[in-house]
Amino acid sequence: MRFFLISDNIDTAIGLRLSGVSGVVVHERDEILEEFNKILSNKKIGVLLITELIAQKIPEELRNHKLSGKLPLIFVIPDRHGWRSDKNFITRYVEEAIGVNINE
Repeated sequence: MRFFLISDNIDTAIGLRLSGVSGVVVHERDEILEEFNKILSNKKIGVLLITELIAQKIPEELRNHKLSGKLPLIFVIPDRHGWRSDKNFITRYVEEAIGVNINE
């Protein structure tokens, strides 16, 4: 199974291409959905990497696919600028899930 990247910027795509991960650079929602659906139908791709800004443009589609339990696995990654959202989102998620503040 292969990795594939859907990115919003060329720098991230080039960086991952240097490590052997192929991908596309898209910006508009319709382009993103077209590539996303192509990847979902490609049985050779086991892991789909998506930059954070791309993920923000198709949240429902990502959620629906993740809940389906089907391949490819989807991972949202930062681009060359780093994370734009809250850096403590994992801690907050765990705290909400178990109902205990783990920062104390």
